[in-house]
Amino acid sequence: MTKQVQACQKLWAQNKYLVLSKSQKIYREIREYLKNDQPELAVLETYIEEAKALPEDPGQVVNAYQHVWGYFKKLATDQEKVDFMNLLSAYWEGQVEQDQLAEAARRLLASYPNDYLGQSKLLEQ
Repeated sequence: MTKQVQACQKLWAQNKYLVLSKSQKIYREIREYLKNDQPELAVLETYIEEAKALPEDPGQVVNAYQHVWGYFKKLATDQEKVDFMNLLSAYWEGQVEQDQLAEAARRLLASYPNDYLGQSKLLEQ
């Protein structure tokens, strides 16, 4: 594997859920692009910046955090699941901000560490 491919994989791992929280279309485009034998870091960065520039879309955000929840669903307690799902619903209803979802995910990550998810830019919000 070339250094360029490794750099693309690392950047994608960091930004995958952030992109998903903005645009499922761009997310799919990037996944398709990365099947290329020689992906270019600059192209990937352009896709990511395009996604980050989009306005917040609650449906996309909820989808991304449902994917994040997947890392915890077999580990979390029943109460943690109820709390997280209630928070997702409250976000969907406009009662809480996205940063509260990120904070809840960071708390779960502290209890149930995952190196891959821990590098996600989505949770830095």
